[in-house]
Amino acid sequence: MTLKKTLAFLVCLIPMLVLVYFAVSGQLGPDAGKELVLETGEWAIRFLLLTLAISPIRTLTKSPAVLRYRRMIGLFTWFYASLHLSAVLTYLLGWSWPIFVEEFAERPYMALGIIAWVLMVPLGITSNNWAQRKLKRRWKTLHQLTYLIAILACAHFIWLVRSDFGEALLYSVILFVLLAFRIVPALRHSREGGNPAL
Repeated sequence: MTLKKTLAFLVCLIPMLVLVYFAVSGQLGPDAGKELVLETGEWAIRFLLLTLAISPIRTLTKSPAVLRYRRMIGLFTWFYASLHLSAVLTYLLGWSWPIFVEEFAERPYMALGIIAWVLMVPLGITSNNWAQRKLKRRWKTLHQLTYLIAILACAHFIWLVRSDFGEALLYSVILFVLLAFRIVPALRHSREGGNPAL
């Protein structure tokens, strides 16, 4: 791993290290478990949007070097999403199957979050050169699930928010812009008979 990638890796770890420090020092407030759930979930969405932003950044800056960090950021998205799911199971559900079934039935937004995480699993497992060589063109098709995952994640966040929708709407607007950045050129190329890659 190059020095730049090592630094990028360490930067991506900072949110988790900060959360661990706050948890150990008792700075997460009266409901530390709930705060961990919220923070890990938001960091998962932030990393997911950053992953989707890599291609537009590459296009706008004409710097292909940024693509080297997309896989790492994508894996950190899965990492923080897994921390979020673990926090939900631990602090909100107490690893109780009856409570899980009850909450799943009463809170549909939970289903969106779980579906998004499940869809991340094959992407995380195949985020390596060996899988890319084996799957060939199917690898790219599989990893386009990222767009659906992002939509589900933002819908999950908007649905669970009960008062302040500002941050959830901000993430949704960012996602809309990132998707439009891909869809508009794709439609233009389609009318011209091309076959662009999203």
